[in-house]
Amino acid sequence: MNNAAWQDFEVALLAMDRIRARALLRTERLEEAVVSSLESLVIPSLEQIGIRWEAGEISLAQVYMAGRIAEELVDEFLPPMSPQRTDQPKIAIAVLEDCHALGKRIVISALRASGYELTDFGHGLTAVDLARRVKREGVQILLISVLMLHSALRVAELRKLLGDSGDCAGWLPPRLIVGGAPFLFDSRLWRDVGADAMGRNAAEAVSLVKEAVEEQK
Repeated sequence: MNNAAWQDFEVALLAMDRIRARALLRTERLEEAVVSSLESLVIPSLEQIGIRWEAGEISLAQVYMAGRIAEELVDEFLPPMSPQRTDQPKIAIAVLEDCHALGKRIVISALRASGYELTDFGHGLTAVDLARRVKREGVQILLISVLMLHSALRVAELRKLLGDSGDCAGWLPPRLIVGGAPFLFDSRLWRDVGADAMGRNAAEAVSLVKEAVEEQK
C-alpha cells in the first residue's frame, strides 16, 4: 500500500464522500485480504485526521463524520458477524468520567478495521459503574480513554475495583489499556494508576490489543 492510497481515503473521509471512500476500499481487492486492506487504508488515514485536528487544521465535526463513515464502511466490508472478525477474548472500550468521545471513536474504527469486534460502553462512566459492567459482561481486555488528569487518576480506583473478584466466581481482572492526553504528558502515569499498557494513538492501541489477544490464547 503506497501513501497515496490512504491519503486519498483521508481526503474522501474529510469531504464526507462515502462513494469515493467505498470505491477506494473496493480497489484494494478486499475479497483476498479484507483485514489487511482495511488496516492499510483506515488506520493511517484516521491517525492523520487526529493529528490534523490537534493542530487545528480541521474541525471537530469533520473528525466526527470521518469516524462515522469509516465505521460504516468497515462494517459493510467486514460485517460484525463475519467469521473473519476476531471476537475472542471479549473486548470493550469506554471513556472514564469525561464526556469526550473523539479519541474513542478513532480507536474503535481502527480496531474494527483490524478485524476485532468490541463493545462500546460509552462515556461519562464512573469507576464503580464501569467495573460492574465489565464484571457482568466478562470483559477480558478493557480500553480506557480520558481527557482530563482527574479522570486519569480515577483509573487507579477502577484498577482496584477490577482486582476484586467480589460476587463473580472465578473472576479474572481484564487487561487494562489506557490512552489520552494525561498519559502523553506524563510517561509514568499509566504505571502509577495500575494500567497494564498505554497507547499513544490508535495504531498503538491496535498493536497492544493484538499482543493481549495473543497472550490470552
